[in-house]
Amino acid sequence: MIYIQLFLAFLQIGAFSFGGGYAAMPLIQDQVITKYGWLTTNDFSDLVTIAEMTPGPIAVNSATFVGNQIAGIPGAIVATFGVIIPSCILVTLLAWLYMKYRSMKMLQEILKSLRPAVIAMIFNAGLTILIPTVFPSGFSAMFADVNFRAFVFFIAALILLRKFKTGAIQTMVGCGIAEVISQLLLPIII
Repeated sequence: MIYIQLFLAFLQIGAFSFGGGYAAMPLIQDQVITKYGWLTTNDFSDLVTIAEMTPGPIAVNSATFVGNQIAGIPGAIVATFGVIIPSCILVTLLAWLYMKYRSMKMLQEILKSLRPAVIAMIFNAGLTILIPTVFPSGFSAMFADVNFRAFVFFIAALILLRKFKTGAIQTMVGCGIAEVISQLLLPIII
């Protein structure tokens, strides 16, 4: 039964996550936290970090991670297979349709209209990760319990990415090293 649930959950994610891995995060969160309760919010934050740092598409990495956490290696295989099947079918069909109808003005307009929805989904995924990290107690106690270190790392990462055009991997590694150093130094200072 768990294999069928994993397959169907990630089949839906694979079928409806247009716009890449970050756009898939709200769908993954809905399936693995809200619908099935396979992961907690903190586990989901770890999932996003691991899926981002490991090579490959985020949705596939997430499926493999969740499947492995829930049902071991067979679960990882089933969930991964579920998330990639829709892409394989859709890409083949869309490639054929695009090659046949690529000069149509209506097709170009449809593609333009999808961009705002994808941007909104990526923004939602970012907030889904940022808010519980910086405000662990939620907005109700927003200023009572703030993770200032996470907030500083977020701002530093934004500056590195936007102003200095540092690569995403270098920024993640830098923030990881800074966190290790802060974890080692804080007990000594305090």
